[in-house]
Amino acid sequence: MELTEEFAWNGRTVRWGRRGTGPSVVFCHGTPWSSGLWEPYAEALAAEFTVYLWDMPGYGVSSKVADHSVALDVQGRLFADLLGHWELDRPHVVAHDYGGAVALRAHLLHGASYRSLALVDVVALAPWGSDYFRLVREHADAFAAVPPAVHDGALRAYIEGASHVGLAGSDMEKLVAPWRGAEGQPAFYRQIAQADQAYTDEIEPLYPSIDLPVLVAWGTEDTWIPVDRAHRLAGLIPGARLELIDGAGHLIQLDAPVALAATLHRWLSEGGVGVPPGLE
Repeated sequence: MELTEEFAWNGRTVRWGRRGTGPSVVFCHGTPWSSGLWEPYAEALAAEFTVYLWDMPGYGVSSKVADHSVALDVQGRLFADLLGHWELDRPHVVAHDYGGAVALRAHLLHGASYRSLALVDVVALAPWGSDYFRLVREHADAFAAVPPAVHDGALRAYIEGASHVGLAGSDMEKLVAPWRGAEGQPAFYRQIAQADQAYTDEIEPLYPSIDLPVLVAWGTEDTWIPVDRAHRLAGLIPGARLELIDGAGHLIQLDAPVALAATLHRWLSEGGVGVPPGLE
């Protein structure tokens, strides 16, 4: 599913693609990922849904301009405007990692309306941001200037830590490819340097006001965002459904693809359309 379409927004170029027929489902990726992580799921659902994939500016095949902010406040505003560009009133939204904060900010601060929201191992609650994030924030220019071979080794080690079961060589190549070269390497460190917990601190008090069906799905072995966050998040959102997937780390799409696909299909075809558990 190639991202052949473009959306121009405040000097940025967002690459996106659409396929299928039926109710609309929009996938939001996280960091340091791209829409490619959701592509197999979108392809499988396209027989029953109209699926949308997009890369945030600074990621994947969207624009990576050095002086453009890629912080969460920007991405949240952009996502709300992108839904307007697509003329989608109430799509289902499926979000992972950083994409969760993007979807939540778009909804809570910028008026984006959803038919349902599936939050999969998302950035949403304090504390988040590792020692590595803080180190990069303090020395982003130095990291961006390291020799490509050094960058490649560090990048692979970083990404490997997101998986509980280990990554196949082909999967690793797809994940590191957008972050190579004269454009990709500095973009990788730039998006880490601009990560700031303040953007989720701002909306965390608003979670109890969310009034739509919400699924919180999480890998039990996620070391990047431990599973206690899933319990806390589900407890804050009225009627949220919590589903834990055993044996999966933060890269739950690759660690437990069958279990996650079944969970999302069940949610979109039943739970996401109906009333959240506990609110019947």
